[in-house]
Amino acid sequence: IVELAKLIGRTAGSVAMKVCNFASLDPAQQARGIRGLEGASKADKALFAEFLSNSESVAAAAEEAAVRVTGRETAEALWEMPAGPTEVTRTVQARRVQGFFRSAVLAAYENRCAISGLAVPELLNASHIIPWCESVERRADPRNGICLNALYDRAFDRGLIAFDDDLRVMVSPRLKKAGVCGEAEAALIGIEGRALNLPGRFEPDREAVAWHRERACG
Repeated sequence: IVELAKLIGRTAGSVAMKVCNFASLDPAQQARGIRGLEGASKADKALFAEFLSNSESVAAAAEEAAVRVTGRETAEALWEMPAGPTEVTRTVQARRVQGFFRSAVLAAYENRCAISGLAVPELLNASHIIPWCESVERRADPRNGICLNALYDRAFDRGLIAFDDDLRVMVSPRLKKAGVCGEAEAALIGIEGRALNLPGRFEPDREAVAWHRERACG
């Protein structure tokens, strides 16, 4: 908050107040008994509603604003830059959205894998529950993400693990039939039934979790 306040020429108190205004609009915070402040403007409410309905557009705009303020592009936006102005624009926007999503999800989980507790950022991924290609509206929604280490992320993406209604790990019969043993068995089959470590904010959306379980795991 202090760093952002300096960049945009505001006081830290005013930025903190704006955050609390948004907290008053968040049903997840209200469920936790956090009311926030009651000074949210019509613009605040419209922006929050847009984020809930189409997080990609808000994330792209937010990252673009961050670039204007800081003068720095995110590493994700610069990765594998294609040729041609149209392709560059599309790729930069996609990378900005991905960067926004990753930052939001990892921050929510305090940079720890939700299953293993691993706290090495280089080995952590912000896993989409409903895949990027399946829902434009949920591409940047942190509630559509779970922080998983690289192994569990790949297994989740391939439908080899999922979560039940109580957010406990389910292991696909396909994995059990694969004949894994030793350390691999402990790392994958051994986590069956383990409860997901929930974040303080942006808990996984249960409908998205059910979507993944029904479609990705078949």
